[in-house]
Amino acid sequence: MAEPVTNNPVTPTRLTSLKIFRRLAVAFTFDKFRNMWLAAFISAVGTWVQRLAQQWLILSLTGSAFYLGLNTFLAELPLLLFTLIGGVIADRHDRRHLLIASQAVQMVCALTLTLIVFLNITQVHHILILSFIAGIAQAFGGPAFQSLIPSLVPRKHLPNAIALNSIQFNLAQMVGPAIGGVLMVGFGLAACFGLNGLSFLAVIVVLSLMRVTPPAPATQDRILTELHGGLQYVKRSGALLSLTTLAFATTSLALPIRAFLPIFAEDDVLLLSRMMTTFGSGAVVGALIVAWLGRFKHMGRTLLSVQIIFGVIVAAFAMTPNNALSYLLLFLGGTALLIIFSLTSSLVQLTVPDDLRGRVVSIYLVAFRGGMPLGSLVSGYLITQFSASAVIAINGLLLSLIATTYLTGSWQVKEL
Repeated sequence: MAEPVTNNPVTPTRLTSLKIFRRLAVAFTFDKFRNMWLAAFISAVGTWVQRLAQQWLILSLTGSAFYLGLNTFLAELPLLLFTLIGGVIADRHDRRHLLIASQAVQMVCALTLTLIVFLNITQVHHILILSFIAGIAQAFGGPAFQSLIPSLVPRKHLPNAIALNSIQFNLAQMVGPAIGGVLMVGFGLAACFGLNGLSFLAVIVVLSLMRVTPPAPATQDRILTELHGGLQYVKRSGALLSLTTLAFATTSLALPIRAFLPIFAEDDVLLLSRMMTTFGSGAVVGALIVAWLGRFKHMGRTLLSVQIIFGVIVAAFAMTPNNALSYLLLFLGGTALLIIFSLTSSLVQLTVPDDLRGRVVSIYLVAFRGGMPLGSLVSGYLITQFSASAVIAINGLLLSLIATTYLTGSWQVKEL
């Protein structure tokens, strides 16, 4: 019997899949962005390995939720103190050089922690001091990195690049804790910190080889004068001010859930690793969604709607025992959080002119990153007085209330 003749019906499907992939990964067609993404991913994996190990080490040394919150506070406090100055410097100097210096300082901190853990002389104040020093480096590196991204891709592909950048960090959040859990069980805490220290070399090498035109500042005013100009620009722009406020609300009220996952894990390091991996997996999905959407209408309304949902998810997780539902809520929470982060960052980057980019982005970063230490410190204290479930649940509901106010009010962000 003759073979049936086909017209290769798989071809249209393959063509559709190729179009989808190209739309999702259009920023990867640019060499500088692709190389920077890969290096940042390697470094971020190391960061999440250390974050898991460091949280576990602090809890082992102190048995206190307050010290978990205090460590997060001290790691993020420099962002409140120095990020605005870092933004002015990022508008004046080669952003690559600032990033290289930032990575080098963080590498030294990680390797120092490796040494004191290996020698078994660790005390909690050692960890807190090193977290603060690494935070100073991040305060100057953060604005430089965020300001560098628009130089790596055309402006029309900027939302895609920001979403893909979120993917690399949160893909690392999914992979890093899993690697960290294996390293902790098989080789000890020192191996986790040592791996993170070495991971910074990837970014340093890529930045050293990269050639990007440094910014040409329009003025050479004093640093405080330029900083004041950036603050006035944000103040006059109602949309930017609203985005900055919403970023602070998200990180101060809802993001502490990530800092206090060790409490919900109930002294089980493998459970903690799975919880962090689940949260990171959801974050990757959220970033993929934004990468697929690119720039679209009603981004502001979408942002506010997802923030309302995220607050409810956080509250529901806090009140749910460790079971399949809690993992689902963590996954959905990670998805919603990255949609929020990616949309907010995209709207800020699309709104600001390049000559003010470093300063305006630094103001946004102060709110974005600064909310985390303040929220963690306050939540950590309240948990010692009440319970983790109650405090985190109330935080989530407050975030939903704030986002609802912006969505139903006359705020400019919903019109973006």
